[in-house]
Amino acid sequence: MKYVVALIVALVLNAAANLMMKVGMKSVAGGGGMLKDGPAGAVLTILKNPVLLGGLICFGLNAFCYMFALQSRTLKISLAYPLMVGGGYAIIAVFASLSPLLRERLTVGQWAGVGLVLIGVILIAALTPPEPQA
Repeated sequence: MKYVVALIVALVLNAAANLMMKVGMKSVAGGGGMLKDGPAGAVLTILKNPVLLGGLICFGLNAFCYMFALQSRTLKISLAYPLMVGGGYAIIAVFASLSPLLRERLTVGQWAGVGLVLIGVILIAALTPPEPQA
């Protein structure tokens, strides 16, 4: 159970990191972007922008939670990765469309795609046999 919780936390952190990166980069995109002053300038840009820094921290925490989940003897990568990616895709679509900072408008076809991705993830989860315990 602790590995499933770690996977869910990793999924949420990954989605949060991506959303924070998008919001943070909206303030940086003008004037040549964050790499206009080279790698050192990019690092300074990240350190001066709390949203970008928060996104980077979320990515780091995501990696640790995901690695923790993957050490489970019963959680298959063929299940963990689709849950992480598909679930993250759905979370990002919902928050990007609801966020006043992003204001993304998804078409009916895009929402149908999100639904199909979730159906696919549910099918993978339902049809993945448990890993035999050693």
